[in-house]
Amino acid sequence: MPRSTATKAHKAEWQLRLYVAGTTARSMAALENLKTICETHLAGRYHIEVVDLLVNPKLAAGDQILAVPTLVRKFPEPIRKIIGDLSNEERVLVGLDVKPIAS
Repeated sequence: MPRSTATKAHKAEWQLRLYVAGTTARSMAALENLKTICETHLAGRYHIEVVDLLVNPKLAAGDQILAVPTLVRKFPEPIRKIIGDLSNEERVLVGLDVKPIAS
């Protein structure tokens, strides 16, 4: 599993961390859904860090992760969390406080 997916990471306005447990179908779906949402609504302005808790279980404590997959918006502040496979785009946009692009 890739550790991070970056689009202009050094200038990213949105810092997102996705906690997963291995390469389960649910974890992979969450990552794909997140990439799709970011490319649609945050193109060129985001950085995704993927943290596999099977590899680094101690990292769960820092963001108080109780379930996976969990998405954490690190920046812009305040920190926000969304648990699940991120398949409900509207819920993810509201949870991250991203204004959807009008069609």
